Order: sequence, then C-alpha cells, then structure tokens
Amino acid sequence: MHAMKMIAAAALFSVAAGAATAAELAAEWATIKAPDMPALQKVTADPKTTALLVMDFMKASCTEQARPRCVATVAPVKKLLDEARAKGVTIIYTVTGNEPTMTNFLPELAAKSGEPIYAARADKFLNPDLDKVLKEKGIKTVIPVGTAANGAVLYTASGAAYRNYDVLVPVDGMSGSSAFSEQVTAWQLLNGPGLADRVKLTKTDMISF
Repeated sequence: MHAMKMIAAAALFSVAAGAATAAELAAEWATIKAPDMPALQKVTADPKTTALLVMDFMKASCTEQARPRCVATVAPVKKLLDEARAKGVTIIYTVTGNEPTMTNFLPELAAKSGEPIYAARADKFLNPDLDKVLKEKGIKTVIPVGTAANGAVLYTASGAAYRNYDVLVPVDGMSGSSAFSEQVTAWQLLNGPGLADRVKLTKTDMISF
C-alpha cells in the first residue's frame, strides 16, 4: 500500500511539473522578438506554366471597416492581374462558401469569361478540381494572392508546395486581420517542413512574365 501511495505521489508530481513547464514556456511568448523581415526576391515566371490564384476577395470582408489591410492589397493585385492576363498567364479564382460564383466578389478583381472559379475553404486544394486543372494545363508555378494570409494564402501555398508546384508569394498581395498574421504566414512559408525549397517571397512589382 505504501509503495502504491509513493507511485501515485510521483505521478502527481510529474503531472504538476509538466504543467508548470508548459506554463513557463507559454510565459516566454510575451518576451519573443519578431524575426527580421526576410529578403524579398525578384522573380521571372514563365506565363505558359504559371497560374495566378486569386482567392477570396469578397465584398463583405474586404472593406475599410472589416479589413482595411485587404483593401490596401487591391491595387497591387489588380496591377499584377492585368499584367498576367496580358501575358497569357492562367488565372484561377476561388471563393469562400459553397457556390463558385462572382456574385459576392470585389468587381474590380472579378473573373473574366473563361477563367475558372472554385469554391473551397482555407486550403483550396481541398477542392480536387483545382489540382486537376493545374495539371491539365501543365502548370508548374503558382502565385497565390488573397485573404486571409493565415488562411487561404498559407494553406493553399503550402498545399501547392507539397504537390511539387513552385510557389511565388507576393507579400503585398496577401492580407490578414493584423500585421502579425501576415508575418506568421511569411515566416511559416519559409520555415515550415518541406516548404523552403518550393516557396519564394516576393512583391507584385518584383514579378515579371
């Protein structure tokens, strides 16, 4: 009986020690200094094998009231979109919700006739038609732009990299509810397992076709 009590006491001590350690680790978060912004790369993409993924610029969320950071990305994304279309780059749209329609999309960034639209949540590759059409078109490089940075951009860029696409992420073409969410996304895309070899961070005006 005495031995059992000792074992139980040791187990309780171990649990308590583990909880204390976890609490101490979390307490360190407040003291963490953010890493320096990574160097952005000037890149050239082959228009024949590149797709621009325009994701989730929805009327309800991309407003000055709801997400001013999203509004700030509209002009650079529009410029990149116009350049990509002029060069014959494949343009693909995704929307949140269940219906692949432009009804609730920002009109200045909306799809033109013949540009496919897919409905999916954060990881757009959860809709298998996206990977299918990319492969059918011989796409090797994707450029994801959209909101939210730590949602559609992070998970779709990661999904593309894990499917062996090269990924160019313009930091002025992704937005979050805060600068922190964008920074986390940029850091994760360069440091996450299996991503660094496939992902490059850039800007819309540093991409040429």
